[in-house]
Amino acid sequence: MKNPIPILEHRTDCIVYHAQAEVSNEEAAGWIGGNAPAFFDDENKNNLIDQQQAIPIHRERSGYLFYLSLRHPFQPEKMISIFIPKDYDEYVEHNIYPDCAIKVIEHPISPESSKDTFTNPSLIKHSISRGDVMGDRESMELPFLIKVGGTPRLIQQEDYYTTELQQASFSFFLQVDEEGYPETLLAEDGSYPFGFGALYVYAKIEGNEIAKLVAGFWQFS
Repeated sequence: MKNPIPILEHRTDCIVYHAQAEVSNEEAAGWIGGNAPAFFDDENKNNLIDQQQAIPIHRERSGYLFYLSLRHPFQPEKMISIFIPKDYDEYVEHNIYPDCAIKVIEHPISPESSKDTFTNPSLIKHSISRGDVMGDRESMELPFLIKVGGTPRLIQQEDYYTTELQQASFSFFLQVDEEGYPETLLAEDGSYPFGFGALYVYAKIEGNEIAKLVAGFWQFS
């Protein structure tokens, strides 16, 4: 989808994705759980697009866990990868922009690494299905793993979550919602990274330009 305007400007439609245990690489839009993209292997770390966000992942490698990677819905040469601190208390304390501890990084398309450096033991790898365009209102009533565009489905309706994002001219880009986890995604002794909640990613959006993705905030139920 080359023109993001109907999804990101008019907000009447959105793109939804689901996690599935068995999807071929050709049909998948990414993956959740498993190993991080090979792009984050040591030998590639100097090529990272956003050094400011990526440096902590490599300096404190044991402090971050891989969460998911998604092919960028509007820029087919890119992926979006999300990492979370290993220490739950750290991202509970730092859960809102500009102090959100979650890392959202854009990078070139990359296969899954053979290294388990950042692998989250709580998550069993699942593929992310190709996105389907649907009405924003309809999406509010259905479970999904990821929703791009439209309006966010919030767990807590509090203005302070978005105050600084709006002041910095960020707009809602995507949501990852744990309500959309299949039963097979969590390991037997695993726990929900966001407490059966949701992560909200924001971006600078001007016309067809989408830049500077950040973790806006996360909420739990």
